[in-house]
Formats: sequence, structure tokens, C-alpha cells
Amino acid sequence: MRTAGEEPPVPAQRSAGEPGDRPPLRMTRDGPLVVLTMDAPPANLFDEPMWAAWTAAVEHLTDHPPRALLIRAEGRVVSAGVDVRVFADLPPDGSARFWAAQLRITQLLERLPGPTVFAAHSLTLTAAFELALACDLIVAPAAARFGLVERKVAFTPAMGGTQRLAQRAGPARAKELVLTGGLYRADRLAEWGVVNRILAQPTFHRDAFAFAMGLATGPTRAHAATKRVVQAFVSGGVAAADSLVPSLAGELSATEDHRRAVQGFLADGPKHGTSYLGC
Repeated sequence: MRTAGEEPPVPAQRSAGEPGDRPPLRMTRDGPLVVLTMDAPPANLFDEPMWAAWTAAVEHLTDHPPRALLIRAEGRVVSAGVDVRVFADLPPDGSARFWAAQLRITQLLERLPGPTVFAAHSLTLTAAFELALACDLIVAPAAARFGLVERKVAFTPAMGGTQRLAQRAGPARAKELVLTGGLYRADRLAEWGVVNRILAQPTFHRDAFAFAMGLATGPTRAHAATKRVVQAFVSGGVAAADSLVPSLAGELSATEDHRRAVQGFLADGPKHGTSYLGC
């Protein structure tokens, strides 16, 4: 949680003249795991190039879904948020259209069928935090800080962060974070159900990768079914989820991974070492 006397930062600006010859977002693949890495020093700001890169990435992943996705960042901070010049340059009559396009990034990320993990090693503000909230799981060191600090520019989170925070932590907590613009430590957000897992700082990136890879090599079709059941519950409650489960169970019963895992269990017990193929 924000310490006494600590003032939430104003969303930062990228330094004029900063080199722009490398992509702000890299996509790499390690077997079944796709990794997206934000790398736009010094602060991984969200500006037009960053948003364009994110749009291209999520559209590609929508067309070519990975078995799992890990989102991470290089540098001292995950992201200092939105470049304030975006607000200065955006004409009021184009604002709704602009933010609808950015919200679509969040929505496409959220709709990916495979598990998605956001690894936040340090400060994670505004747009980056909103994208984290669109992921299935957030992992962070205890001291990493998160904030929706749009109040500093008389704005509100426009990439879906408020409602997704309310979904995880409840409406009162969501209003607290947004209305105060405070910074909150990962260990406090873990208590509230926002952060899923606290990882040790010295080995954070290695452990986050291993965690995501464990999901990527798991029963991919079963993971996708789990996500659909949870989304049905969020949208329509237990009844909506119940109506979906029988058909999903029927589909999973026909998958190769399910058949092979059942055979492995019968032969070797619950610690069987069946390798999942994702089909």
C-alpha cells in the first residue's frame, strides 16, 4: 500500500529525442509459450508506437493463439503509464474513437483461449496495470507497486481497468484505487485477490517464466474450457456456467490429451508424467 507521505507520480513523458529505432514490444516464442516484452526505455511509456505494437501483437495472437502467453518488461519499471503528450495531442472529438481502439487491445487480450500471465517486476501504472488486469494471472514481487493514477490529469482509466479491478477486488476497492490515485504494493493487492502470486525478487523473471511455461505445457484444451466456464459465470452467474459445462466436458472427453492422461493415471497414478500435446 502507499506509504505515508508518498505522492503518486504524475504520468510521465518520454524524453524528447529518445531513439525510436527498436520496437517497443517484442514477441518471442519458446516452444509452446509466447512471450511479449515491453522494452521502450526509460519508462516503457504508452504512446502511439507502443499502442500500435500492442494492437498488432494481440491481433496476431488472436489469429494464432498460443498455448500460453507471458507478458513482461525490461528496465527499472514495468511502465510509468501513458505518455501525457497523448492527452495533450488528442482532439476532444476524436477521444471516444481513440480510447475504443485501446480498449479493444484489452478485450482481445482477455479473449485469448490459453492462460495469460502478467509478470510485473516493479512499478506498473495506468495502461500497463489495465492490461495486467485483463490477464488470467498476475505475478509480482511483494514490493512491486501498482496504480491507476489518471486522476492526476483529471481522467479515468479508459482501457477497462476500473471494471476489471472491481471484478477481482470488489467495487469499493476499485473505487479506492482510482479515486485516490494511490500506489499499492503487490503483497497488499494479493490479499485483495488482484495479484495471484508473490515471487521472490532475486529470481523473479526466471520464476515467472517457469510458472508460465508450466501452464503452456499443461492441458491446453482443458485450460481453455476453464476460462470459458469462469467467463460464463462472470457474465451470467452459476446458471450460465452450468449450461456450458456439459458440452465442454463432452468436447474434452474426445481430446487426445484427456485420453492419454487418463491412461497415464491408470498406469502410474496421480503423479504420472504424461506430456500434454495441446490437443
